[in-house]
Amino acid sequence: MTVTQPDVSVIIGAYEAMPYLIECLSSVEAQTIGPERIEVIAVDDGSTDGTGEYLEEFAARAPMHVLVIRQENSGGPSGPRNVGLGKASGRYVFFLDADDRLGPEALERMVAMADRAGTDVVLGKVEGVNRSAPKSMWGKTVERTDVYSSNIKFTLSAQKLFRRELLDRHGMRFDESLFTGEDALFTMEAYLRANGVSVVADHTCYYLVGRDDGKHVTKSGGYTLRFDSARALMHLIAELVPAGGRRDQLMVRPFLVTLLPQFGPKFATDSEEIRRHKLELAKPLMDAYWTEGVAQRLKVHERLRLHLVAEQRADLLLDVVQFVKAKKQAAALLERKGRRVYLAYPHFRDRAAGIPDAVYLAEPREARAFPGYREGGVDTFVRRAVRKARRVLTSREVRPAA
Repeated sequence: MTVTQPDVSVIIGAYEAMPYLIECLSSVEAQTIGPERIEVIAVDDGSTDGTGEYLEEFAARAPMHVLVIRQENSGGPSGPRNVGLGKASGRYVFFLDADDRLGPEALERMVAMADRAGTDVVLGKVEGVNRSAPKSMWGKTVERTDVYSSNIKFTLSAQKLFRRELLDRHGMRFDESLFTGEDALFTMEAYLRANGVSVVADHTCYYLVGRDDGKHVTKSGGYTLRFDSARALMHLIAELVPAGGRRDQLMVRPFLVTLLPQFGPKFATDSEEIRRHKLELAKPLMDAYWTEGVAQRLKVHERLRLHLVAEQRADLLLDVVQFVKAKKQAAALLERKGRRVYLAYPHFRDRAAGIPDAVYLAEPREARAFPGYREGGVDTFVRRAVRKARRVLTSREVRPAA
């Protein structure tokens, strides 16, 4: 008897997942792709609420092949996912969290997309249930894209379809030393190594469920873990992408999503010791990866705060954080006949502070919101120089011969 290779291995890491696990497994059973094309590898990570027992009951009656592994608690999602990945035999793998659920046609549509487009990663549209979900990458279904040509860098959760051959070829596994951001590291590496990425935006493939008990939220364990996450992701990007515009484009993600929140509203209520420690943790990252190319891709208040982090100016940074926390709107100063918009956040043109004007200069996408802004104009000095050169050339052309 020949055992047919499944199309997709659904890997479920489960810890204290009841009763959400019931709907999760029901969503797997309801998949239109057909039970013979799926295998389920479920890892109970030391649960005490009946999660392991329910997984075994499901395995006994499910129409598809189900492997249940029970182990002592590992302390995070990486261990169970790696165990499941080591057992997977499908052409593709999909990481499903035990408190979330799949849309009925999710696996069928994503596998079909990967087969048709020949891509290594497929993103299926995510919808939040009692919690928020990423939105900017679901504008349209795309058969082939990459991390530079789309907004996929802003969804680095592990709930994607990955070609297993890609993961095996590069020995990709989740970093078990990280307690937050481990999925971002894994997914960004897959994006960068993939032979193309597909986006299924016309059908909800994944429901991200907010639990009433809050256990779906990553345990903070202290702000230092966020710096660990940012550091790991920045190092990965630097290792795989040469310095320049493309690297800057990707570095926006860890700076904006992971690092900047450490210098958000909470910074105003942190003790002086914690503020000082946060700046110390940020310094090597700012020294290594903060560039003009990254700065230009941010809004003014984001750029200003990170500039002050880079300069280790805690006093000025606190002023800006409090201004932002109060949700005040910085006054707009239009110069060069409306071609430049400066946003007057604290310490703008304060000689004692010495912050360059360029830090406060709004890029076009932000400047467009202000009446009077004129986009696309050439700098006035340059225009005058061009007009003068033309006049000189014209006068030489029409000058009569002696």
